[in-house]
Amino acid sequence: MERSTEITPQDTESQREYTNKMREITNQRHSPSFAYVDTYGCQQNESDSDKLRGMLIEMGYGITSDEYIADIVVINTCAIRENAENRVLGNVGALVHTKKAKRTQIIVFCGCLAAVPQTVEKIRNSYKHVKLVFPPSQLWRFPELLYKAINAGKRVFIDDTDPAQIAENTPVHRESAVKAWLSIMYGCNNFCSYCIVPYVRGRERSRRAAKILEEAQSLVTQGYKDITLLGQNVNSYTDKNVDFPSLVRKICEIEGDFLVRFMTSHPKDASDDLFKAMAENKKVARHIHLPFQSGSDRILKLMNRKYTAAEYMEKIDLARKLMPNIVITSDVIVGFPGETQKDFEETLALVKAAEFEAMFTFIYSKRPGTPAAELTDEIDREVIQERFEHLVDLQNEISEKKHQEYIGKKMRVLIDGEERGEKYSLKARTNGGRLVHLQGASDMVGEFVDAKMTHSNNWSLFGEIVL
Repeated sequence: MERSTEITPQDTESQREYTNKMREITNQRHSPSFAYVDTYGCQQNESDSDKLRGMLIEMGYGITSDEYIADIVVINTCAIRENAENRVLGNVGALVHTKKAKRTQIIVFCGCLAAVPQTVEKIRNSYKHVKLVFPPSQLWRFPELLYKAINAGKRVFIDDTDPAQIAENTPVHRESAVKAWLSIMYGCNNFCSYCIVPYVRGRERSRRAAKILEEAQSLVTQGYKDITLLGQNVNSYTDKNVDFPSLVRKICEIEGDFLVRFMTSHPKDASDDLFKAMAENKKVARHIHLPFQSGSDRILKLMNRKYTAAEYMEKIDLARKLMPNIVITSDVIVGFPGETQKDFEETLALVKAAEFEAMFTFIYSKRPGTPAAELTDEIDREVIQERFEHLVDLQNEISEKKHQEYIGKKMRVLIDGEERGEKYSLKARTNGGRLVHLQGASDMVGEFVDAKMTHSNNWSLFGEIVL
C-alpha cells in the first residue's frame, strides 16, 4: 500500500504562524467574528469539519449556525452522488444573499467536490461570490489559504497538485462531548468502477499507530464514551507490523469504559482475524457496516468489488457465528448500468438471506471520470424506481421484524444527546448502534444506563430507563 510521509514540522509551524496572523486580524475588529461550517456527506467529512472548526476557533472565530451573521462560511462538500452535488451547488448559490447582506463575508468551498475539475470550473464561472476553493488534501493549510483569501484582491483557487499527505496535530473542535470521530487512514485504492473517492481523496495512506493510540487515549481521558475509527476503507489500515485487527486490539487495551466502532469496511478486507478481534474484546461495539452493493456476481465484477455474493455471505455467517448478537448494516446500489431483472432478483435473495438490521439503498449515480460512467447500457428510470421501492419495502419488513425482537429486553445503552419531543427527551444508542428514544433528565447525557425496550419501528427503538 502506498503510504505518504507526514507533513513536516516546519510546514506545521508555518500554519501556526498564519493562525496567529488571522487571530491578529480578528482581534482588531470592533465586534466578535463568527464562522459557519456546513457539512455534507460521509463521516470523514464530519471529521474534517471538526478540524476546520478547530482551526477557525484558534484563528479567533466563534462558531455559529447562522450563515447571515458569519464572517466566514465554509461549505464542506460531498461528491459521491449527483443529487448531493446538486444540493450543495443550490445552497452555495443561495449564499449570494448572505454575501449581499454582509459584503465582507468570505465564502469557502472545500471537500470532495473541490477536487472535481468540472465542479471547480462551475464555481469559477458561475459562483463568483465564492472566494476560496481547495481540495481535501489541502485542508491542513486552511489558516494560510484563508489568510491569502482575506488579503488577496482576487479569488483563490488551489489545484490538487501536491501528493496527499498526513497532517498531525491539527486543532479539532468536536461538537459532541460523548461521541468522537478518529480518522486512522485516508484515501482509497479500491477503484470501484462507480466511485469517485479515489480520484478526490487520493491513494490509501495510514497514520502511525502510535499517533492513533495517543489520540484515542486522549479521547478516553477527556470522557468520550463512543469512539469511531474512520477511513474510506478502514479495515485496510496498516502501519509497519500493525494491521487493523491489531490496532483494534491495542485501542481496547486503554483503560476506561468506552466503545470502539469503525467504518467503512470493505468486504474484501473484512478478515477472519478482524471478526476474532471484535469477538475477543467487549469494548468493540457489536456492529459492522459492510456494504455489499449487489447480490449479482456479474454486476459485482462490473463494479470491481473483488468478491462474490457467496464470499460476502461467508463473512456474514462467520461474524454471526463468533458474535451471535452482532448488528450488521449495509449499502446497496440499484440501477447500475446493465443490471437485469435476474441481477436484481439476486440482490433481493441476498437481502433476504443476510437479514440486515438496516440497509441504505441508493440509485446508481453517474460520476464523470469513473469507469462506470463510460457504460452505455442504461436502464429505464421507471424500472429503477420500481426496483428501488421494492428493495426498500423488503428491507423495511426485515428491519421491523428485527426491531420487534428487542421489545421486552433490557439493554445497556449510551445516552448521547437530547431530543426536543415532549414524550422522549433523550436519545441513546445500543451497543449495536440502534437508535433508542428515552425519557430522562438532561444530566444523564454521556452515561451508560440500562433500558427496557417497549416498542419499535423500522428505524429505531423506544424504551424506559431501568434504575
